Amino acid sequence: MKVITKYWFLEGFNLFKKLGILNMMKICEILEMDNIEKGKRIELKDEYKDSVFFLKRGSVKIVDSNSGTVKYIVKRGNVFGELALYDEEAAIEEVAYALENCVICYIESKQMESLIEKHKSLKNGLLKVYGLRIQKLERRLNDLLFKDSATRIKEFVSDYLEDFGEDDKTGKIIAKNLLSHKDIANLTNTSRQTVSNVMSNMRKEGVIDYNVEFISKNK
Repeated sequence: MKVITKYWFLEGFNLFKKLGILNMMKICEILEMDNIEKGKRIELKDEYKDSVFFLKRGSVKIVDSNSGTVKYIVKRGNVFGELALYDEEAAIEEVAYALENCVICYIESKQMESLIEKHKSLKNGLLKVYGLRIQKLERRLNDLLFKDSATRIKEFVSDYLEDFGEDDKTGKIIAKNLLSHKDIANLTNTSRQTVSNVMSNMRKEGVIDYNVEFISKNK
């Protein structure tokens, strides 16, 4: 893959903005690029072992390979697989699935470690990503203790639309409906049936609308 194409790929990532063009071009020389079809499993412990990923297009879900539960969702412009830098054993217990057609770049963790030693902004950026993951986990644990199932689901749906949605001309926020009710149940520590019931009630009350392709709400 041409270096200039990879440069286009990385250009939109906040993580690399402080590096400058010359440093980014050097990084592009060691990056690998791939297209991942919707539904494909991205093997974090086999084909792409010990790699850090940059998601240019699409979205993926990260799943615990032992329990099969969804841990978190990654949207375009973000990093995943960063656990390979901090905890190799934990990293191999994760697997990623493409929720839609994706374009990724990836780099071996040892090469990434070398880069973050040279560029402080990269190190700080990756630590921030890792920190945000921990914050979200802490929030889920806190919600489990102090909020009922319906509240957790409603807040998750609202957050999902804020993160993945886009404004349309009718005054609504619309997002692709990428998650199954089982996925949402995993992410909110509830049951699939509870998710179905709560979302159905939200639709009846006019809070949201959804079908197999999209989910939306008024601003």
